[in-house]
Amino acid sequence: MNPSKDGQLLTEKETFTQLWNSYGKCPKGTIPVRRTKKEDILRASSVKSYGKKRFSTFAQLNSIDPDLVNQNGHQHAIAYAQGQFYGAKATMNVWNPKIQQSNEFSLSQIWLLGGSFASDLNSIEAGWQVSPDLYGDNNTRLFIYWTSDAYQATGCYNLMCSGFIQTNNEIAMGGSISPISQFDSSQYDITILIWKDPDEGNWWLQFGNGKVLGYWPATLFSYLTDSASLIEWGGEVVNTASDGQHTTTQMGSGQFPQEGFRKASYFRNIQIVDESNSLRDPKDVNTFSEQPDCYDVQTGKNGDWGSHFYYGGPGRNTKCP
Repeated sequence: MNPSKDGQLLTEKETFTQLWNSYGKCPKGTIPVRRTKKEDILRASSVKSYGKKRFSTFAQLNSIDPDLVNQNGHQHAIAYAQGQFYGAKATMNVWNPKIQQSNEFSLSQIWLLGGSFASDLNSIEAGWQVSPDLYGDNNTRLFIYWTSDAYQATGCYNLMCSGFIQTNNEIAMGGSISPISQFDSSQYDITILIWKDPDEGNWWLQFGNGKVLGYWPATLFSYLTDSASLIEWGGEVVNTASDGQHTTTQMGSGQFPQEGFRKASYFRNIQIVDESNSLRDPKDVNTFSEQPDCYDVQTGKNGDWGSHFYYGGPGRNTKCP
């Protein structure tokens, strides 16, 4: 499962673009904001719910409870580390997974979490997603999310509510990503770093090797005003199939992790930010998947990719009916 050495792996620094960039960039002092259309609002179950996650996602800080996290159709294939953290970083390759139903999504992201799952979970999230219900298409898009009360009333995707303060005028939250990795061909990845400013306490977001996009103010949170208790890296899908069969919505590339480089989706060089504000490999990395026959995860470690893992799957198949 080791990556190829023949130069086919290209990083986002060399290749990443967003569609709107072909029309130029925003003037100094302004930021790009994806336009909200009437059709976007109409796809939501209500105006109040627009831009919010409909269900709670995986996060149990003191124990991994399958009965708890398997609710509401959310399924995961993740690596995670528990402790006291002040940030996290990873490089992930970008795909365009197929979505079976418009009210389902597939995403790959980093989570920084604090608090209890039941009512006051604090979460900061960033990565890429395909969500027809949210965006009205099947494009792969850069996204962020936050909540301070377990996805109940606070937080939203991207800039759909007040919270995240964007400072960069070149990258659009919710903007389409190009190019996309191709099966058994060229791979394209993006790097995301989230870290806590030790002076002001705000959580900053960096994209690539130097583009600082903005920050989540410390005042948004309760538990994350200090540090994160749990870091997660990996994929998540929503399974809303009601015909007794599992959804065919893909996670990552739609391939299982054992397919390896150029075929499976990956996170490489996963790191955490410690109390001295330094990046380091996490000491103990565990994995979790509700249904490994549908979506799975396998970890590894080597010199070039450091701590890494492959993850994902096709959803419905002969072992996942």
